[in-house]
Amino acid sequence: MTAIAADAGTLPIEAPARPSVRRLLGLYLLLGFSAGLPFYMFNAVLTLRLSRHGIDIVIIGFFAWIALLPTFKFVWAPLIERYDVPGFARFWGRRRGWIMLSQLGIFFSMVAMAFTSSDENLPLTALFAVLLAFWTTTLEIAADGWRIELAPTQAEQAPIVAANLWGYRSAMVAAGSGAILVASWADWTMAYLVIAVAAFLPFPILAAMRPEQNAAIGRTRALANGTLASLLILLLVALVTAAAGWALLWTAQGAGLSAKTNVTPIVLAIALLPFVALALALPRINRLPAGAPQNMSAFAAPYVELFWRYGYAVLAVLAFVSLYRMGDVLTLTLSHPLWNDAGYSLKQIGVADGVVALSASMAGVALGGFLSTRLSLGWTLGIGAVTAAAGNWIYVWLWHSEPSSFVLYTSVAVDQFGNGFAGAVFVVYLSMLVSPAYPGAQYALLSGFAFLLPRLLAGASGSMQTQIGYDGFFLLSGALSFAAIFLLPLIVRVRARVAP
Repeated sequence: MTAIAADAGTLPIEAPARPSVRRLLGLYLLLGFSAGLPFYMFNAVLTLRLSRHGIDIVIIGFFAWIALLPTFKFVWAPLIERYDVPGFARFWGRRRGWIMLSQLGIFFSMVAMAFTSSDENLPLTALFAVLLAFWTTTLEIAADGWRIELAPTQAEQAPIVAANLWGYRSAMVAAGSGAILVASWADWTMAYLVIAVAAFLPFPILAAMRPEQNAAIGRTRALANGTLASLLILLLVALVTAAAGWALLWTAQGAGLSAKTNVTPIVLAIALLPFVALALALPRINRLPAGAPQNMSAFAAPYVELFWRYGYAVLAVLAFVSLYRMGDVLTLTLSHPLWNDAGYSLKQIGVADGVVALSASMAGVALGGFLSTRLSLGWTLGIGAVTAAAGNWIYVWLWHSEPSSFVLYTSVAVDQFGNGFAGAVFVVYLSMLVSPAYPGAQYALLSGFAFLLPRLLAGASGSMQTQIGYDGFFLLSGALSFAAIFLLPLIVRVRARVAP
């Protein structure tokens, strides 16, 4: 990241442009689409690809840990709020500059995954999947920070969140269905190339948008300089990631970890560490004066301010958000291997991931966004937990039913409706927790932490499936999502501390 130039002075907060409501909804529909396309390609589509190549279910579960990367986006989120991407930022501004860099990263990572689609070298497959996850997450950080700046209230957030999730989930469905159908007609290489091109389409749209006020250089020069700087950054990140991955594999092998190791107890122990560390730090944070976070480093200030505002109640909040999306994450990890093992064809899976999933998901997102403007968040969060749990439990019925299009499409519709609804109200809830002074970094922390425990467990999903079967796995994942309801009476009473 040394190629990224810092602005002089203290931490700047970019003054957001104020587009019309219609343009704002269109913008976040586009940004959601940009982030949703690659997500499925390093997650659900990749697990199906590995399953079709005969990779062991435990190893496939390990690949789910790639999705852990977005949970740690708070680590580099402050860099995105403080630093500019050379070239791009001088014409399009900081937020769009990071989005354009991220889209280049997404494109080249997916092309690399296309040309390693035989999966003969699993470490190389994992490297390019990690890079795809990193740049997808970076795009989300920049877009989320801008969204919260542009729409700070619940009433303003709900329609933008709905538009963003419509774009995101429709892109996930388009990527899943499109890639699987292309793979059934051609091969996995062509499937990834097609989605790579589709994911890159928003880049020229952003490049054609009007500049920030007082743009320092012209469009052509900014595009050339930004592209060159971005390629250097992409290379640097790839080299650092490869080195870190090699060190991690060497450490795992030295510790004797393999596909035969029962990693579930290890994962649960690791999942408790953040809660223990935060509980130890909270007494000291609570004693800080109100203005103390503002005088801390750019990295620490957003997170200390969040913990100071909510005090010990932040532990309950983090426990709640860790459980709330549990079913969605665990289902995404093993649903495609389940369909494959149940005897469904790539064509049937492609249709299920297409029109069925898209229509059901959009209906869930629309209803969740609408109710978020009409009901209290407590009620909408409770309804979301029930619908998300039902989306997990219905796969028990699928597993014990004879394979048929009706069973598959009904199961997918219930699953996607529940997760679409829960996802919409959850994003609104997280957005209401952050401070306007640190929207990007605090949202990155909360949304990342929300998926830490689920994605840790997702990596052990293959091990769990071998012990309790598909039916036991989906019963458990649904129960964990439903358990969030028992924290709701406490969550709705949490109030932030106000600085004098």
